[in-house]
Amino acid sequence: MARLHRAELFLMVLLAWPLIVAAQGGRSIFCCEDASGRPICGDTLPSACFGKAYRELSPQGTVRRHVAAPLTPEEIARREAAERQRKAEEARALQQRRLDEALLETYASLNDLDAQRDRNLAAADKNVQEQRRRLSELEARRQKLTAERAFYRDREPPPELVGDLRTIEAEIAAQQVVLQAKMRELETLRNRFDEDRRRYLELTRSAPAQN
Repeated sequence: MARLHRAELFLMVLLAWPLIVAAQGGRSIFCCEDASGRPICGDTLPSACFGKAYRELSPQGTVRRHVAAPLTPEEIARREAAERQRKAEEARALQQRRLDEALLETYASLNDLDAQRDRNLAAADKNVQEQRRRLSELEARRQKLTAERAFYRDREPPPELVGDLRTIEAEIAAQQVVLQAKMRELETLRNRFDEDRRRYLELTRSAPAQN
C-alpha cells in the first residue's frame, strides 16, 4: 500500500514538473479569445490564436505584453499609402525650404529681384523680336521667289527656282517652331519671376525683425 502511495506521488510530481519548471524559468503563457469570446491559452501560441490579437502572460498571470492582430491587406495598403504621402510631403517641404534659401541668398532685396527680372525679360523679349525679324526676312524672300514662279505660269520653272521655294518653305516652318519656343520661354520666365516675387515678399514679410 505504501509502495502504491509513493508511486502516485511520484506520478503527480512528474505531471506537475513542467509547470514548476515554467514558473521557475519565467516562461510565458499565450492567450487569445475564440469567436465566442472564450479564452484559449497555451505555453506556446495556440494555433487558434494565429492571425488574432493575443496576450503574453507570466506564469503568475501578469500581462507582459499585448500583441495586436496582423493587419489586413486593406489596412496594409492604407498604411503604405499614408506612408508614401507622408514621405512625398516631407520631400516637397524640403524642396521648398531649399528653394526659399536659394531665393533669399540670390536677391538682397525686392528691388534687386525686380532689376534681375527686368534684365532677363528684356533679353528674352529681344530674342523673340530677333526671331520675328528673321521670319519676316524669310517671308519676304518667299514672296520674291513666288513672284518669280508666276512668270512660268505656262511653262516649267527652272529646277533651281523650285528647289529654292521648297527650301525657303522648310526654313520658314522650322523658324516658326523656334519662334513659338522662344515665346513660351519668355512666358515661362515671366511666370517664374512673378512667383519668385510673390514668394520673396512672403518670406521677407514673415521674417523676424533684426535689431
